[in-house]
Amino acid sequence: MSHPPPSGGHPIGIVGLGSYLPMRVRTNEEIGAALGVTPEWILERTGVRKRHMAAPDEAASDLAAPAVKSAVAAAGLDMRDLSLLVCATSTPDELGPSTACRIQARLHAGRAVALDVSAACSGWLFAAKVAHDWLRQERRPGYAAVVGVEAYTKFLDPRDRGTSVLFADGAAAAVLGPVTPPGGFTDFRLGSDGSLADCVLIPGGGSRMPAGTRTLEQGGHYIHMDGRVVSRFIQAMFPRLVREALTRNRLTLDDIDCVITHQPNPVLLRGLGRQLGLGEDRLVIVGDEVGNIGAACMPYALAAAAARRAVEPGDRALVVVFGAGMTWGSALLHWTGASSIRIAPSASRLMERTPV
Repeated sequence: MSHPPPSGGHPIGIVGLGSYLPMRVRTNEEIGAALGVTPEWILERTGVRKRHMAAPDEAASDLAAPAVKSAVAAAGLDMRDLSLLVCATSTPDELGPSTACRIQARLHAGRAVALDVSAACSGWLFAAKVAHDWLRQERRPGYAAVVGVEAYTKFLDPRDRGTSVLFADGAAAAVLGPVTPPGGFTDFRLGSDGSLADCVLIPGGGSRMPAGTRTLEQGGHYIHMDGRVVSRFIQAMFPRLVREALTRNRLTLDDIDCVITHQPNPVLLRGLGRQLGLGEDRLVIVGDEVGNIGAACMPYALAAAAARRAVEPGDRALVVVFGAGMTWGSALLHWTGASSIRIAPSASRLMERTPV
């Protein structure tokens, strides 16, 4: 694949996509049996049919590295072409160093500056903004890999219906680089409201509540979520972000070919789409296949949309994200036809055994 030569005059867009799902699948039957509910109960309330679970020896970086490798290959590039590697995650390998450094080492991407961005389920778009502006400010920008990854199942209370039925593991990555006008990202808008930070969090393990016997006894190492508050936040924020993006850019919904969004709950998303007048031909929903994989949701949905030709060269996509913090964001993406490689779950173990 050929791309315009790196130059500060070019817009920055996506030139390659990749994703990775662990091989282990958690079905509604399995989760329902543990929670004392039926598979139909889970499906009716969430729309999630299955989710993937990392192996005991798989950390976030083990999921992210194959996704980045696939995105770089899809872009027709080499790891030496990366000048930046940004990882968005709320389930890092360790509190420090950054998970991006672990990914960089595994991929031998020694020329890339590696760093993490933490904005929960909004994280990939926050990371993409960092990469976009980084490349635009360079006199001769190179290419940046931006990966969203979560290993949520390591932090799930198996007795908690509100989280066990939704959260799962996976990774998705994009390579950002110069594209031909009018392609690329425009109109990034990001936001946060820290007064709502307690609505979704893992309270134990940080400097406020270091890991210990007491945090384990209290379940502090599990994800805690106030589902009602989060649902109300999404119901208010998603339509608002769509309307504001359209207004700022003097567009109507008919001008948008595809809406790519975070995947908190397929049932909720479908309902909000109907309210906005968005059918599933334009609102990409993949949460039924993978559950909520946090910072990986949005890039995974974009990779899936490209693979299914739900977004085609010349299309205008509206990207919308929201997550814990609370955080949110949107951007317009003029699609230029980047390649998409999706790694099948059956291939996951093979990649795990071989060098990435």
